[in-house]
Amino acid sequence: MSRRVDVLVVGGGIHGAGCAQAAAAAGHSVLLLEQRALGAGSSSRSSKLIHGGLRYLESGQWRLVRECLHERRTLLRLAPELVTLRRFHIPLYDGMRRSAWQLRTGLAMYWALAGFERDARFGTVPRRQWEQLDGLHRDGLQQVFWYHDAQTDDRLLTEAVMRSAQSLGAELRMPAEFVGAELRGAEIIARWRENGREETCAARVLINAAGPWAASVARSLTPSIDVPQLDLVQGTHLILDRPASERLYYVESPRDGRAVFVLPWHEHTMIGTTEVKFSGDPSTVHPSAREMKYLLGVYRHYFGRHGHPLPHVLEAFAGLRVLPAGSGHAFHRSRETLLLPERAQRPRVLSIYGGKLTTWRAVAQRAQEMLAASLPVRAARARTDQLPLRPE
Repeated sequence: MSRRVDVLVVGGGIHGAGCAQAAAAAGHSVLLLEQRALGAGSSSRSSKLIHGGLRYLESGQWRLVRECLHERRTLLRLAPELVTLRRFHIPLYDGMRRSAWQLRTGLAMYWALAGFERDARFGTVPRRQWEQLDGLHRDGLQQVFWYHDAQTDDRLLTEAVMRSAQSLGAELRMPAEFVGAELRGAEIIARWRENGREETCAARVLINAAGPWAASVARSLTPSIDVPQLDLVQGTHLILDRPASERLYYVESPRDGRAVFVLPWHEHTMIGTTEVKFSGDPSTVHPSAREMKYLLGVYRHYFGRHGHPLPHVLEAFAGLRVLPAGSGHAFHRSRETLLLPERAQRPRVLSIYGGKLTTWRAVAQRAQEMLAASLPVRAARARTDQLPLRPE
């Protein structure tokens, strides 16, 4: 077979693009296959945040929060045109599940895990400024906390990472539908369809970064490899015709206490997200009427004015998270990314299950380290924590 590469990546979301960048930076030949478009799946249907995950502190995910905050700092430095530090507001009302001391303690921990950086400070909005908070209801309002996190355009960020990988020699095939692969000794023979033809190549390792389709990709391999028990969880966002505000809000759903964001998105307002178990073909995911009602109810609770109609929904989109299977509400599940090699020694296949937009670079670096023993030693071309990311 004439076509050979060191690393074959399946999936052009943020993790696939990140793995292609990390492998190319390490000096390897890389081919990435994407069936539709870069960031076409979950990587363009997120809350558009590069954040530490303040709510993860409640479930004790300290290591994840620390890593997220480190990556936030790194991306603010590498991609200043794509990742912007923003001030978030948390309104606290009478009768809410979280008290003022709990919020203050959580925000102090968040600041500490960020290394007490100046840009990670928090505080409260003086009462005399509450009328500037975009019509936020003030009945029963006790305090309004503020803190910092970052916002991005997830699709543009994914494209920027892939361009960085290509500048280091990685090749992108798109649209290219992965068909399957055979594990033959120390190499992999992969097949995909492109422009109506079936193409093949040999690779030393395969990185399965297909997001919600990762389990399907793993099952298409010969011989088969283990696939963990997973849940797909749907998250929906709405774009409302309310003009964008300079302020971002982190609010508590009055129904179940879930964290919901109300954010500016271009010239409009975005609200999300939900967490609903999903089954079926990931390509069929779509917002449900129940989710839309839930999110509009949250918006009405905080910003709806008596006698005024709710904003019109301009757009609704849904994405899928991959989480370890388990009982209970998805809200309390671990958000740690699962990197699963097909064998302990010299793995040929590494599957990525789950993951957060914020930690794509760190996950890609871990993937590269796990596969190092299966790859030849090459002269490194760059370090991913030093590669600038720019919009096109």
